[in-house]
Amino acid sequence: MKVSQKFVHLRLLVKYPNMSTSPQGAKANRFRIYNASTLGTALRHYRSQLGISQAELAARTGIPRNYLSALENGLETEQLKRTLDLLRELGVRMTLDHEDW
Repeated sequence: MKVSQKFVHLRLLVKYPNMSTSPQGAKANRFRIYNASTLGTALRHYRSQLGISQAELAARTGIPRNYLSALENGLETEQLKRTLDLLRELGVRMTLDHEDW
């Protein structure tokens, strides 16, 4: 299924000074992802910004609603843990940045 034209775009940034894990001011659409909890906070923020429910996002993406809920609540899956470990080892970090596609 096609996701809305507005969706979260993942970027790997080597350095991004003065960025917080929660939106503030001019950087309101960016989240640094350190762990499952910060990813969940970002997912919930962007979903809420679009004004859609978990059920609607789940239907659009084919992800079960209960799994989406668990992600928003900070569930650390094995795949996410491995990805974050890999990024740490490479000395880079993940940042979510809202894009207008």
